[in-house]
Amino acid sequence: MRYLQWITVAVAILMFLWFLVPIVAGGKLHIGNMTGFIASGMLFLYGIRMEALQVFFIHIWNHREGRIILSVFLTVTGIILFLVILESFVMIRAAGNRPKKTVTAVILGCSVKGTRPCTILVERMDAAAEYLRQNPMAQAVLSGGKGEGEDISEAECMFRYLTAKGIAPERLIKEDCSTSTRENLAFTREIMRKWGMEPEIAVITSEFHAYRGAMFAKDAGFITYSVPAKTFWLYFPAYYVRELYGILYYWLICRKNGVREWQQRYMR
Repeated sequence: MRYLQWITVAVAILMFLWFLVPIVAGGKLHIGNMTGFIASGMLFLYGIRMEALQVFFIHIWNHREGRIILSVFLTVTGIILFLVILESFVMIRAAGNRPKKTVTAVILGCSVKGTRPCTILVERMDAAAEYLRQNPMAQAVLSGGKGEGEDISEAECMFRYLTAKGIAPERLIKEDCSTSTRENLAFTREIMRKWGMEPEIAVITSEFHAYRGAMFAKDAGFITYSVPAKTFWLYFPAYYVRELYGILYYWLICRKNGVREWQQRYMR
């Protein structure tokens, strides 16, 4: 039992550090990090008080009210695990939907610090540069506005980076007003309509973000494919967990209430 306790405590500490890395590297605290911190804290407490907690749970189970509470807890835990598995499946499936021909690329922005792109955005731009080199006839829409702490828009940051990588400026179209994934695709759809471009796109974003990017693209009227950017492994857990919340929010709120409104607003 003692060895199991030490292993549990060690795993909890490593888990905490793994979720801490993106913040230390200059990122922001978000719901993904917070969930990781809470989970690692609970695991740590269980590790150091394992025997006492086991006795406590057995004691509770021997009472009717305790069995009801534990049954509810286990049911909720089971539902959460089912949702995690389901959401992971749709993430993987969306990321594997690669374009079978040359289509317009839409690169979804991410935070910029001053004029410097964050690591996640660099990963997306590198994936975009590779796609544009492999498909020399393709154009790209660079989608991302200017947020807090950003001296230039995310679209402008992407434009500078990609042209420095040798991508011809005339192949790049800037959409620099959006502030969310939903607006990324809605504003891009409007630009492409004005330019007379076919509504068939490859959404270039992080692999964990491919599903929501594809869903918002479909909601905006696109035929959509994915070109996923590989996420640095130390950053992946925090962003993956945050995206689990994002997908659930999309299923429960955005898809149900928001789509019709912004389609009417942006797709007239």
